[in-house]
Amino acid sequence: MIDEAGHFALVLALCIAALQSVVPLVGAARNDAALIAWARPAALAQFLFVAIAFFALIHGYAVSDFSLANVAANSNSMKPLLYKLSGVWSNHEGSMLLWVFILTLFGAAVAAFSPNLPPALRARVLAVQAMIGVGFLLFILLTSNPFLRLLPVPADGAGLNPILEDPGLAFHPPWLYFGYVGFSISFCFAIAALIEGRVDPAWARWVRPWTLAAWCALTIGIAMGSWWAYYTLGWGGWWFWDPVENASFMPWLVGTALLHSATVVEKREALKTWTILLAIITFSLSLLGTFLVRSGVLTSVHAFASDPLRGIFILLLLSLYTGGALMLFAWRAPGLAGGGLFAPISREAVALDRADPYMEQLNHFCRVVHREEAPLITAADGMQTLGATMAVHKAAQTGRLVVLE
Repeated sequence: MIDEAGHFALVLALCIAALQSVVPLVGAARNDAALIAWARPAALAQFLFVAIAFFALIHGYAVSDFSLANVAANSNSMKPLLYKLSGVWSNHEGSMLLWVFILTLFGAAVAAFSPNLPPALRARVLAVQAMIGVGFLLFILLTSNPFLRLLPVPADGAGLNPILEDPGLAFHPPWLYFGYVGFSISFCFAIAALIEGRVDPAWARWVRPWTLAAWCALTIGIAMGSWWAYYTLGWGGWWFWDPVENASFMPWLVGTALLHSATVVEKREALKTWTILLAIITFSLSLLGTFLVRSGVLTSVHAFASDPLRGIFILLLLSLYTGGALMLFAWRAPGLAGGGLFAPISREAVALDRADPYMEQLNHFCRVVHREEAPLITAADGMQTLGATMAVHKAAQTGRLVVLE
């Protein structure tokens, strides 16, 4: 009964997310206070129903309910409770539910703890967040349902992969997801700013704490994953280039640059369009990492899936969200008001100089990924786009035109 309630809660969350993605946007466009106010309770309700589903799955693991195919495949009645619970996110279906749970948690946090946000801006931010939720809730319900029943019910489960039975891996994925998915709020703020056509120091002050929280969580997650990989797998041979860990490193690099750039926007009102672009790229790289480890194009001990159809679904979501955001950026960014200037020797210049090495590292990293993965995924073309973006960034700093080949 609890499992069916969890499945039904996901359906309700999808319905609420669909409404939340439309109603507040209409209200903000019409300056209708009643429709704008609808965003906060919708975000909280969406989180509530996803939380019900998530904890229903946790309950199934805690009590060893092997009538659930997901529990039977990833848990065992003899496992310690810690590894029973970590089995929830050790597999594709459960980890996707954790992904959406954290997504809605951040949306609920914006709704509940941002009283100083202008209502129209908050409505747009939560509407964009709901659009992301719609895509991934559909993905779970259509391709990755964690509440599928198994008949006949086995006497015991297969158990967790022994390599993953480690405290580092019990806590590493949630921290990583808080970073991955937390950058969605920076993305939502960027899209909302493009819709409004305004980026100012107040916007930077609102977006920086969310970006910093996501960056800190991702840093902890990467550190825990590296620690686990070192003493469990070793650095040499097959595991020298673990795709899952490196997929998380890409948004960390751009997120670091985003933090520095947002500081310049807050202090000098400069680098506005660059900061917006960094917010879009950071979350897009999080989505790219989600695609890489769930499509079967890369192999790792903790890659989550090898189903190409699921990979195609995520690739479509990646194309929709990233492509739509970049098209909106191309349309609206030229209309953003120009920012202030700062001296070559100043705190802002130092912040920009600190951000530049991270973008250079990302540029190099993208070239490596493009060389190794281009035969496997058509999404590698996005790496060339990022390389072009780095060239534009250098041109903006030096004041010289560049020819992109």
